[in-house]
Amino acid sequence: MQRREFLKNTGIGAISALGVAALAGCGGEENTSKAAGQSEQTAGKKASVKIRLAMTWPITMPILAETVKHYARTVSELSSGSISIEIFPAGKLVPALGVFDAVSSGQIDAYHSAPYYWEGKNTAFNIFSGIPFGMIDIEQNAWFLYGEGMSLWREIAAKYNLYPLLGGATSIQMAGWYKKEMLSIKDFEGLRIRMVGIAGQVLSKLGAATKSTPGGEIVPNLERGVLDAAEWVSPAFDLKLDIHKVAPYYYTPWQEAGSITEFVFNKQKWESYSKEVQSILEVASREAHLQMTAMGQFYNAKAMEDLKAQGAQVRTFSPEILETFKKTLAIVLEEESAKNPDFAKVLASYQSFQNEQKTWTKDSLGAYLNIR
Repeated sequence: MQRREFLKNTGIGAISALGVAALAGCGGEENTSKAAGQSEQTAGKKASVKIRLAMTWPITMPILAETVKHYARTVSELSSGSISIEIFPAGKLVPALGVFDAVSSGQIDAYHSAPYYWEGKNTAFNIFSGIPFGMIDIEQNAWFLYGEGMSLWREIAAKYNLYPLLGGATSIQMAGWYKKEMLSIKDFEGLRIRMVGIAGQVLSKLGAATKSTPGGEIVPNLERGVLDAAEWVSPAFDLKLDIHKVAPYYYTPWQEAGSITEFVFNKQKWESYSKEVQSILEVASREAHLQMTAMGQFYNAKAMEDLKAQGAQVRTFSPEILETFKKTLAIVLEEESAKNPDFAKVLASYQSFQNEQKTWTKDSLGAYLNIR
């Protein structure tokens, strides 16, 4: 596909890559005109900016890896090939969960992962992925793009020499796979479960032994008895891993309503890029963010039917269990806010925005789903 056709087909319009860049913040007619001229001069040149990007995922991971490959293609198209992104799957350059340190130190240029994996660095990162009983993806997107979400995220990330961009939304996630039915809150005592982020802290407080296990290690750990249960993402992701073959009970959501993934650059490397390159990278990230949401909706619907046909048993936690989750969540959030000023600051913004949005979401989307 030619660059001008790509821009037209994506709805951005038949404009130069720098025209696209204007959408990301390089405003003003003079800047746009000047940028367009520069873009014409560089059209057709070989890659002058080469980016090495590592993933937390294997190259075969559905939707997640596809989003990264889509991002790389989009960046190449928008830049007429002057920006190239070389993708390295988990373990190729660094371990799956080693990407944060590798990019922070400048060992590699960028990574694709999820913010809540970095709670060991700063628990505030958890909130940028989403919190239990929190905002759904459309609300969270509004917080990032029209609220304080993105500015707060970049403020926290800058402490670690990082610069984040939106990297996709997995939408609402299922609550995971269990080897046995969870009939009471006592069933979580001693449960060895793969659960990350704030939801993991909630289950830990209820007596579970939570682990942050990379996706590729979930099934082997379930088979060996290292895990009794595991939350991963949603049907399309989970079907690929065959988790249902070792843990058949599939519980409906509570913990992740609008999970965000991320493209994160080394901050010094980011600042070394021209405004044109920065703008192309950011606009392409937002397009990839939309692409992942669409892929998730499309593939999850099909995968859920396949899982049920293969014996997956869909369950919902009892009202008593869910109420205990909510009460425990409040304790976790209060305790973490007292320990970490960054967490308290981001949480206050997140919860304030959610409160502003919830009535409209209930009266619109909620009401519509009740009558559809």
